[in-house]
Amino acid sequence: MAQGMKRLGTPIAALLGLALVGLIATSWFLNRDALRQAVEAQIRAVTGLDLVVRGTIDVSVFPASYVSFHDVGLKGSAAADPALSVDVLTANLRLLPLLLQRFEIADVMMLRPHIRVIREADGESNWTPFIDTIVRNMKPGADNQLSFSEIRIQDGVLDYEDASNHLAEQLGAIDLSLAWPSISRSFAATGQFDWRGERVDGSISASDFVAALSGDRSGLKARLASAPLKLAFDGTVADRTSMMMEGTLTIDTPSLRNAMRWTGQAPPGAGGFGRFALKARANVVGPSIALTNVNVELDGNVAEGVMTYANNGRQTLQATLAAGNLDFTPYISTFRLLASGAHDWNRQLFDLNSLSTTDLDMRLSAAQVTVGPTKLGRTALGANLRGGALALSVGEAQMYGGIARGSFGVARSDAVADVKAQFQFIDVDLQQLATELFGVTRLSGRGNLNVSLVASGSSPFGLVSSLDGTATLTGHDGAIAGVNAEQLLKRLERRPLSGGGNFRQGSTPFDKLTIAVKFADGIATAQDVHVEGPAARMVLTGTASVPAREYDLKGVASLTSQSATPGFELPFVVQGPWDDPLIFPDPESLIRRSPAAGALLNAVKDRKTRDAVRSVLERFTGGGQKDATPDAAATAPAGAPAADASKPN
Repeated sequence: MAQGMKRLGTPIAALLGLALVGLIATSWFLNRDALRQAVEAQIRAVTGLDLVVRGTIDVSVFPASYVSFHDVGLKGSAAADPALSVDVLTANLRLLPLLLQRFEIADVMMLRPHIRVIREADGESNWTPFIDTIVRNMKPGADNQLSFSEIRIQDGVLDYEDASNHLAEQLGAIDLSLAWPSISRSFAATGQFDWRGERVDGSISASDFVAALSGDRSGLKARLASAPLKLAFDGTVADRTSMMMEGTLTIDTPSLRNAMRWTGQAPPGAGGFGRFALKARANVVGPSIALTNVNVELDGNVAEGVMTYANNGRQTLQATLAAGNLDFTPYISTFRLLASGAHDWNRQLFDLNSLSTTDLDMRLSAAQVTVGPTKLGRTALGANLRGGALALSVGEAQMYGGIARGSFGVARSDAVADVKAQFQFIDVDLQQLATELFGVTRLSGRGNLNVSLVASGSSPFGLVSSLDGTATLTGHDGAIAGVNAEQLLKRLERRPLSGGGNFRQGSTPFDKLTIAVKFADGIATAQDVHVEGPAARMVLTGTASVPAREYDLKGVASLTSQSATPGFELPFVVQGPWDDPLIFPDPESLIRRSPAAGALLNAVKDRKTRDAVRSVLERFTGGGQKDATPDAAATAPAGAPAADASKPN
C-alpha cells in the first residue's frame, strides 16, 4: 500500500509543480488591463454597481492572486456627497481559472468604505437609482455572469440622514460579511459595528433579496445584541408605499432606562424602568407598530395584552394590559410628599419634563396592586397623557378593605403643576385610610370619604399651600384615640377644678362620625364636625393648616343624657401638630363652673391681674402640666378666697 501511495503522490507532485510553473509564467505574460476590465465587469454584474477608480491599481498573481483598486467611488454619485467611497477595494481571484487565463473573482473586500444614505421626505434616497440597477441585474434572465457570493467590509462607516424626521445617525467601525446571492435568492449579513458608544453584534437575512430590494414581500430575520439592548425579529417585510413588517418581535434589556437613553429617548421620572422584556406578534406599517399577544415584563411586573406605538413627529403609546400582581412603588419612590425624616412638606421642585415627551393611553387591570405601603385588591386603572396633561382614573379598586374610585389629573404650566383630584372611598377602614393618606393615626372605624380638591404649585409644599376644595368623611362604629371624653367629662362634672390628670389617654368611641371641611389656600375650615357616641358627644369648629400640618380647633363635649335635662358640657381646645396634638379643656369654662374660683375670677377686675390669676388656675386643669393636681389653696393669691379641694364642687 505504501508503494501505491508513493506511486499516486508522484503524479500529484508533478501536477502541483506544473501549476506552480504555469502560475509563474502567467504572472509574466498576464494582460493586466484585461484582468482589471474583467474584474470591474464582474463586480458590476454581481452588485449592479458601476465603480469609478480614481486611484492606483495593484495587480498580483503570485504568491497571492488579487486586484486592488484605490480610491473607488460609484459612477453617477454626487461628487459633494458620494453614496459610496472606498479607500481600497480588493478582488481576490480563483486560482485554477487564472491558470487558464480566465479571471473569476472568489470574494471582494472593501477597506474603510464610507456609505452615505440620504432619505428624502418622499421616501426616495440617493441610493434609489443604484438599487434599481441591482434589481435589474439580479432578476432571472438578466445578462450577467455571477461568480462570487461574499463581500467583506472592514472598518467601514455609514452615515444616515432622514430629512422628513430630522434624523441623523452614524454607524462606525463596521466589520461585516455579506453573503451575496450569486447562486441562491437569499441574502445574509453578519458582523459588528459601533453605535452611540456601544459595540453591537448584528445579523440580518432576507429569503428573497431581489423581492426585498424591489419592495415585494420577503422573509426577514434580524438580530441585534449590545450591552444596553437585545432585539430580534423573525417574519416578513415589504416596502411598497411604506415599510410593512409582520412577525415575532422580542426585546430584552437589563435597564430600560439606560436603553431609552442610548436610543435617544427621555426616560420618564427618576425611579424604576429597570429590567425589561417583551415578546409579541408585531405588525409594522410605516412609523406605527401594533403588538398583539403581548407578554411584557418590567421591574418584575408581568402583564399580557395588546399595545400600539406610533412616532409621527410625536411618540404615542396605547396599551390594554392585564396582570396578576403589580408593584408601582419604584415609579413613585422618588416622589415624596413629606421631607425625608421631617414633618414638613417636601419643598423639592417637580421635574415635569417627562409629561411633554410622549402621549399615553393605557388601560390596566390587576388582581393586586402595591403603591408604597398601600395594598390594593382587584383594580382597574386608566392613564391618559396628552399634550403635557396626565389624567389617571380608577374605575374601581379594592382598597382599605372597601372600594375606591375616582380620578387624578396633572397639567403642566411651565414648571408649575396644576393638580385636580376627585375620589370616593366607600366602606373603608378609616384607620388605614387616615394613616396612609393623611398621616393621622388616632382614628378607627369604617366609613366613606368624598374628596374634591384642586391645587397648583411647583413642589408638594406649593400644592398644599394653594389647596382648594372640599372633603366629607362619614364614619361609624369606631373611636378617636388620645382622649376618653366620657371619663373626663364625668370627672370634671363632679369637680371642675380637680385637675385634668393626663387628658391624652384612652379613646372616645363613636356610633356616628361626620366631618365636612372646606379648603381655601391650604386652610381647612370645619363646616360640620360632630361625633356621636354611646356616652358622649362632640362638636368642633375652627381650622387646620395643611402647609403647617397643625390644628387650631375648638369644640364642645357633652355627656349623653337619657332624660330631658341637658347633660354636662365641656368646651375644649385641640391645638398643635397633626401627629401629636394637644387636647385640653377650656380653662375659663372650668373656672366658671367652680363657685369659689368663679367668685375669685369675678373679683379680679383689671385685665392684667385677671390674666395672671387665670394662668395660675390653668395649672389646676392640666393646661400647663399633664399630670399635676395642685392644691388650690396653696397657690391662691393672698387674700383671695380658697376653694376647698376636699369638698365636691
